[in-house]
Amino acid sequence: MYLGVDAGGTKTAFVIVDAAGTVLGAADGPSTAPALGEHGLETAQAVLRDGITEVCRLAGTEPMRLRHAFFGLPGHGESPSLSAALDALPEQILGHDRFAVGNDMVCGWAGSLGLADGINVISGTGSMAYGVLRGREARTGGWGELFGDEGSAHWIAVQALNLFTRMSDGRTPPGPLLAVLRRRLGLDTDLDLVDVMLLGRPDRTAVAAVSRHVSEAAAEGDTHCARILTRAGEELAELARAARRALSAAPDEKVPVSWSGGVFTVPRVREAFTRALTAFPEPYDARPPLGAPVNGAALLAARLAGEPLNA
Repeated sequence: MYLGVDAGGTKTAFVIVDAAGTVLGAADGPSTAPALGEHGLETAQAVLRDGITEVCRLAGTEPMRLRHAFFGLPGHGESPSLSAALDALPEQILGHDRFAVGNDMVCGWAGSLGLADGINVISGTGSMAYGVLRGREARTGGWGELFGDEGSAHWIAVQALNLFTRMSDGRTPPGPLLAVLRRRLGLDTDLDLVDVMLLGRPDRTAVAAVSRHVSEAAAEGDTHCARILTRAGEELAELARAARRALSAAPDEKVPVSWSGGVFTVPRVREAFTRALTAFPEPYDARPPLGAPVNGAALLAARLAGEPLNA
């Protein structure tokens, strides 16, 4: 049996599959992203322990009986001290060393493309792209919400919050976004936005959740919000293009590209993404994901055990 763990900015997913690829158990838990902050490692350890306990219960097994495991964790590979601490977490929970730890971006690629060469673009709370081509690896994006993560849910939310202030001031003609955010955020006055989104100090996940209201406003005819979602898709396509360059793909090589993350469930974003890929002079093969990132983590676990699952 193989354990896959995929941790993102919003949740942590767990799955156990057998040698035939049959899912024996699946569970979700909170994000381990607090591992990046104070007391975060203790939180991450608790999330992983609780999730593994639950998925093993559902699969009718226990951690010691797992053949191998792969943990895709946010922040891994981005800080030597954090990576070392994350590397040590699983053994304390599993009780053995039959596991590997990597960045969660690898799970998105493995799940969407089934371990095949190509590029996966992630857009959830944050955004990045990761690709593999003839043994080469490349990562683009993933710089964080302060000065990166273009096209992500957090980025979309920040663009919309800025748009709200401009509409409220009269610097931009008012649109449906005003009423949508007033309603969804429970604002008695527009200036209450400062209290809710700044003084209230919401975490990045809570900020990113505002992106859902951007889709709602766009559906109600807000052209500015529609443009934000279109720009998100275009930014995500640029991540794929940069990854292609980093992988040194030949100019006429059709590189497979897939995607993962909640933002890609928004049709306007997904359509803008694929349209932008088509407009680039070099060829791409845009493909819907074969499976979820957590399934990719299980595939990686089986491959690392020397027992890769068949097609």
